[in-house]
Amino acid sequence: MSDHFWLSEEQLARIAPYFPLSHGVPRVDDRKVISGIIHVLRNGLRWRDAPDVYGPHKTLYNRFIRWSRMGFSTRYLPLWSRKAVRRIA
Repeated sequence: MSDHFWLSEEQLARIAPYFPLSHGVPRVDDRKVISGIIHVLRNGLRWRDAPDVYGPHKTLYNRFIRWSRMGFSTRYLPLWSRKAVRRIA
C-alpha cells in the first residue's frame, strides 16, 4: 500500500471550479499537483522532499506560492485537505 495521498476524480471535480484561471501556458495535471501539495503540507515535508510521483518539487512549490499570493491556498486548501484526510482515514 502506498503512503502517497491522491485526490479522487470526484474530489477534484468538486474543487476544480474554485481553481484560479490559467493564463497562457496550460497547467500541469491539477490532480497530481494538488495531491502533491496536500501531501507535503500534511506530512510537514520540505518541498524538495516531495515524492517524485507528484512531479517536480519546484512545480508543487511554484503552484502553491502563486495560488497563495492570490489568496487561494489560504482560503480553500486547508479546508479540502482536512476533508480529504477524514475521507481516507
